[in-house]
Amino acid sequence: MLFMRRAESGYGSESSLRRHGSMLSLTSATSGYSATSTSSFKKGHSLREKLAEMETFRDILCRQVDTLQKYFDACADAVSKDELQRDKIVEDDEDDFPTTRSDGEFLHNHNGSREKLFQSLSTKGINGIDFKGEAITFKATTAGILATLSHCIDLMMKREDSWQRRLDKETEKRRRIEEAYKTALSELKKKSHFGGPDYEEGPNSLINEDEFFDAVEAALDRQDKIEEQTHTEKSRVHRPSPMPSADVYSTMGTHRFAEKVEEMVQSHMTYSLQDVGGDANWQLVVEEGEMKVYRREVEENGIVLDPLKATHAVKGVTGHEVCHYFWDTNVRNDWETTVENFNIVETLSDNAIIVYQTHKRVWPASQRDVLYLSAIRKILANNENDPDTWIVCNFSVDHDNAQPSSRCVRAKINIAMICQTLVSPPEGDRAISRDNILCKITYVANVNPGGWAPASVLRAVAKREYPKFLKRFTSYVQEKTAGKPILF
Repeated sequence: MLFMRRAESGYGSESSLRRHGSMLSLTSATSGYSATSTSSFKKGHSLREKLAEMETFRDILCRQVDTLQKYFDACADAVSKDELQRDKIVEDDEDDFPTTRSDGEFLHNHNGSREKLFQSLSTKGINGIDFKGEAITFKATTAGILATLSHCIDLMMKREDSWQRRLDKETEKRRRIEEAYKTALSELKKKSHFGGPDYEEGPNSLINEDEFFDAVEAALDRQDKIEEQTHTEKSRVHRPSPMPSADVYSTMGTHRFAEKVEEMVQSHMTYSLQDVGGDANWQLVVEEGEMKVYRREVEENGIVLDPLKATHAVKGVTGHEVCHYFWDTNVRNDWETTVENFNIVETLSDNAIIVYQTHKRVWPASQRDVLYLSAIRKILANNENDPDTWIVCNFSVDHDNAQPSSRCVRAKINIAMICQTLVSPPEGDRAISRDNILCKITYVANVNPGGWAPASVLRAVAKREYPKFLKRFTSYVQEKTAGKPILF
């Protein structure tokens, strides 16, 4: 505070400022540049110019700090030397005059030492500083910095708005291009019905999964409508089918595939009849009344191999009747809507045949064919309280007379229809009627479709088609057996 007061009183005078023109020039330059910065802000200089202004402001502030620091360092140095000098004088005086000096004399000597202090500062070239002027300069400089920063912020916001408008324009342009692309792609798909392998099933197909599924679903809907129109005509046609004796269904057979058939039958009797309701690996995908359809997701090399299992309970029919209509090729076209044509490649025995069939093509998927052995068996119960079990096994085999061709994709299957008949005893002495019988059905299907169809499409189609097939087939059996003697 001592140095500050001295600077304001003595070294802040006009004569002192004239002796130190360098400080005046610094102050005047700062004030002048602050005025310039304000005008340039109003004119709206660019960001680079504003940055250069802030660099200048920084230099001015740094020079002010350096000047003040040098001044106070010189003051501190002069004070230190003055104290050493006064200590020496006091020691000399005490030697000459042992008595204590008066307060006035002591203050006189102290004032003299202060005069010596400022003389020392002058001899070192440290002139007084106009603190008021420096304060004004500091305020003007900081105000200029704030104004420049505000201007920079405004410029950045304007630039950001400009970029946002450009982004909006580009986004809108991209949206229009994408819509045009989708329209053009849709037109190409319409033309692909007349050919074009790039829009069919395959590893390089140009159709994505959603479009693939939409096309398949539309084709299946068309087939359903055609099937509804022809259902009445099919039901009017009567196709009698021969019924072999029960002993034929119970025997294993002596043909070359007999052991394979027996292995398949025993496997299905052991594993397919197990309850999967509490198994976390099986997912319940459809539940309609008594029918439940489960699926276990399995993929191999990108091909969906999902095992499927369905349980159902149908009143008024027996297991023998359900399996007979499922196995008999004479009535196959009455209830099977997906088969284009089929033929019996070889008859192995009265209850085992080899069948080749091609399925109707559903664009854009490739056409499928399958070659399989179909066998029907009756498995006698181990005790009289358990019902007999009827089963039809269809599993893929190879045959020289039905080799794979490039026209179709060969699918592999392992399918079983397993049925058991439950009888509710009628009241009194009444004969058993169809109201007293219930058929429990277990249907399992393991299908390898081959080809390159998307997994999501295959799963969606399976979820739709399997329940529909089971309902259609069981309704057909009920219709065919109504009013006829019960075939146990």
